[in-house]
Amino acid sequence: MGNAKAVIIPARYASSRFPGKPLAMIAGKPMIQRVYERAAGAKGFDHLIVATDDERIFNTVTAFGGRAVMTPADLASGTDRVAWVARDLDVEVVVNLQGDEPLIEPAALELVAETLLSDGEAVMATLARRVSDGEELLGHDTARVIIDSSRRALYFSRAAIPFVRDVSEVRAWPGFYPFYDQIGIYAYRKPFLLGYGSLPPSQLEQAEKLEQLRALENGHIIKVGLCDFRPVCVDLPEHIAAVERRIRELSHAQ
Repeated sequence: MGNAKAVIIPARYASSRFPGKPLAMIAGKPMIQRVYERAAGAKGFDHLIVATDDERIFNTVTAFGGRAVMTPADLASGTDRVAWVARDLDVEVVVNLQGDEPLIEPAALELVAETLLSDGEAVMATLARRVSDGEELLGHDTARVIIDSSRRALYFSRAAIPFVRDVSEVRAWPGFYPFYDQIGIYAYRKPFLLGYGSLPPSQLEQAEKLEQLRALENGHIIKVGLCDFRPVCVDLPEHIAAVERRIRELSHAQ
């Protein structure tokens, strides 16, 4: 097995906020194809697979030449779909790439896998970006992470953490402490991933609605890699326009 690695993209059709999201067209291609093609540019991976419970997504992926695996429909989460596919792969590291990241940087996939392998005690890894604009700390859609001196995660929250007690204006906090937004991409050691779903949801996880807190609350180590990558996710149909605008900018820059 060595350091064999896989990227698995969980994709489901039945999204309450955006049904059929993986098949939404973005500049002439289904979103899942754009995610897949960006991921295919990452170096050092042995497998790239879409994990889906929907035949429409499966057929779309195979039609453009990608690899897809059908998973049971009753799996609770994308992480469970990733684990279900990973169980049959001879790999050490599994990267979970969300299917709504059509502009994912291939280097981010390489970095999150390298980050995990850099720490022999870590069972998970994720990425984070330094926040310099205090306005970003006012929202609650993004997870923040506090890291220790070894770049291991201490805590994740939707709140601006840590609390800078002596500075009343939140917008000014980045000038007093390094704040980090988490990038929602994960690398797992395969044995941990296969057992992760059997851990009961933790109290912190349920409070913050952040699945990664289950690992921390059960005493596991999450390593954090630092990067400048800023994701452009598609959560709602109206986000597609921004992605298409960015694709045009990138094509003009080449």
